[in-house]
Amino acid sequence: MNREDFPMLNGDVIYFDNGATSLKPLSVIKKMDEYYTKYTSNIHRGDYDAAQKTNHEYDETREVVRDFINAEDKDEIVFTKGSTEALNLVAFGFLKKHLKEGDEILVNKGEHASNLLPYLVLQKEIGIVVKYIPLNENYEVTVENVLNSITEKTKALAIAHISNVIGDVRPITEIGEICKEKGIYYIVDESQAVGHTVVDAKRDNISFLAFSGHKMLGPTGVGVLYGKKELLEETDPLLYGGGMNQFFEEDGSYELKSVPTKFEGGTPPIAEVLGLKEAIKYINNVGIEKIHKHEIELKRYLIENLEKIDNIILYNKKSDSGIIVFNIDKVFSQDTSIYLNHYKIAIRAGNHCAKMLKDEMNIRNTCRVSLHLYNTKEEIDRLIEVLKNSEDIFKIVL
Repeated sequence: MNREDFPMLNGDVIYFDNGATSLKPLSVIKKMDEYYTKYTSNIHRGDYDAAQKTNHEYDETREVVRDFINAEDKDEIVFTKGSTEALNLVAFGFLKKHLKEGDEILVNKGEHASNLLPYLVLQKEIGIVVKYIPLNENYEVTVENVLNSITEKTKALAIAHISNVIGDVRPITEIGEICKEKGIYYIVDESQAVGHTVVDAKRDNISFLAFSGHKMLGPTGVGVLYGKKELLEETDPLLYGGGMNQFFEEDGSYELKSVPTKFEGGTPPIAEVLGLKEAIKYINNVGIEKIHKHEIELKRYLIENLEKIDNIILYNKKSDSGIIVFNIDKVFSQDTSIYLNHYKIAIRAGNHCAKMLKDEMNIRNTCRVSLHLYNTKEEIDRLIEVLKNSEDIFKIVL
């Protein structure tokens, strides 16, 4: 689908590592090039034509993002370097102020480091309790296990919409209703969901939401934090400097700008923000439902064919996303990745930054295929052909 829009596919690479970062369409590349060649300038500083053009393009992106994730107000959209910075802003700018010793935050062992490690730091710093929602036999989060994990001390719940390893689509709407009813801060990592399925901040009663541009056909170095406006107003910035203050004086007095500008100190990633806008426009033009349907069809086709190979171990047959994790029996995952690279097939091998998941799966490392709109059945056929001939793997790897 739309493969001609992605220059990297002009070569002979088969790219199955979209969970790590996606490819970029020409429209995104051209938009960033346009900024650098036609109206390079900083934002909200200059009065000349190029600066006014940049201001308009940058500010317009906030509205495009607001509409894309169904937020209430464009001022609820904060530009960051990515999901990691956004989630750290929630942890250290908001939760550190609003949680106290003994308060619980619910997570699970399938979470990415960015949506778990900051809370472990808070556990050490202020004595909150990081509590783990049990996963079921398919390594999935269920509503029942969430309900059974909540106590009167539960003040926050952090979860990915889609796991970056198992690929399970979490019941985030139902969990959002529970959090709203019980007055729990609800933090959702949308990194693996955005660009693949519908993301809806209002529908899901989300307190804070984070995603990265580079996983949704956009540039690296830019991401988004959404927060309900009243919560953002109670959040402290991580960065202090130019552009985010009204004034500061010799006597130590200062005043910060309003939400969201107070979080965007210094020169932001302007070209990347504009590239993010183009990525969203591209996804909207293709259609999110069409993308999701295509990925699920490819995943089912891939699983059907992987199951025909005797020495392939599959770990997530039932998950409803374009992520598949597997191993070749008795072969280290990175050896499999190196072997596939010999045939110009790019996958991910390792723990995928979910280093606690080994406690549930009893295995540290897996191979991950993550699909996107430009992948094809023909590419999957090539992967299957190479895996069927993997008896020669160590001749290639060694």
